[in-house]
Amino acid sequence: MPTDIIMPQLGESIAEGTIVKWLILPGERVEKDQALLEVETDKVSLEIPSPAAGFLTEVVIQEGQTVPVGTVLARLDTVQPAAGVINRVGGVVVRPMAPSGEGADHYSPAVRQLAKEQGVDLAQVTGTGAGGRVTKKDVLDFIAKRGPLKLAAPAAQRPAEAAPAAGEQIVPLTPMRKTIAERMVKSRQTAAHVVTFFEADFSGAARAREGLGLTYLPFVINAVTRALKDFPILNSSWGDHGISLKQDIHIGIAVALEDGLLVPVVRYADRKGLTQLAKEASDLADRARTKRLSPEEVQGGTFTITNHGGTGSLFSTPIIHQPQIAILGVGAVQKRAVVLNDAIAIRPMGYLSLSFDHRVIDGATADRFMSKVKEYLETSKWETYL
Repeated sequence: MPTDIIMPQLGESIAEGTIVKWLILPGERVEKDQALLEVETDKVSLEIPSPAAGFLTEVVIQEGQTVPVGTVLARLDTVQPAAGVINRVGGVVVRPMAPSGEGADHYSPAVRQLAKEQGVDLAQVTGTGAGGRVTKKDVLDFIAKRGPLKLAAPAAQRPAEAAPAAGEQIVPLTPMRKTIAERMVKSRQTAAHVVTFFEADFSGAARAREGLGLTYLPFVINAVTRALKDFPILNSSWGDHGISLKQDIHIGIAVALEDGLLVPVVRYADRKGLTQLAKEASDLADRARTKRLSPEEVQGGTFTITNHGGTGSLFSTPIIHQPQIAILGVGAVQKRAVVLNDAIAIRPMGYLSLSFDHRVIDGATADRFMSKVKEYLETSKWETYL
């Protein structure tokens, strides 16, 4: 009995998704809950598991295509196809396509149109899609190596793109990279960014984490959540009708990926101990890197922390994650010589930065908030927060 694979509802506000890669080749068998394909939305990139066991007998939507939620992407059958699989484009059966790549000379209308506009001979393009098919990404990669795009619109309507200089290579933008770019630019255009820097002594946290296998991140999260209760205006967002104060504290943790950045959220972070915070932050980061997050896990944050110090960075001026009004950057914790009681001592020190929206708070409020974060990091009896 055939089973339809449909584009799932990947979150309340998500209406469509892009097929990044089919992880199972046409004709191959897939087990129930095994990763079948990789999908990317404007919020997250994740792997979609197979709803049933069977053979991938029909591929309806090709890699690189963006389709609405509910669209049939492919079909599974319990019986292995004897002579290849069926490939559909736009809902029309074109002809059997063997997993070995036979039939790869058939191109979708979108691929043909792009090739026509750019003057590309599709016979020269190597297909990386299901069954060896040529996808739009393959054509764009070919164009990038060959030279500049030949835009279909008249030159008078659009500025001509400069040809790549010798030794340059054009890397096509992924949907995630485009989304990040748009959001970062929008944040800079929307919020009145200001940054303040503080230095904190991590000696207490360093002693508390010994033998527990904890990083400094859960200690920072704990200090931040307590400071947010002292200054609830930092746990808010700007709106046309006023400033929206959030009653719950949900901390976003920036996670760097190979091709972008995700900000999964630790919910109700103020209600959790250091061990639980460490466990959840680590789990979210691991699943972000392996594309196993759900869209809901990257939504609803009220304040964000970015631990850029993990790669050795000391200072950072992070961009606010909209619609929040602030983001805290954590630099590398390093042993440095500091003056304590008129004597020089060696302490594990780290720089903290706070990018904040000057529309919502002023510098004095931001500094008082950071002073509290510093105080909690330096003076807390951490054994009571495990």
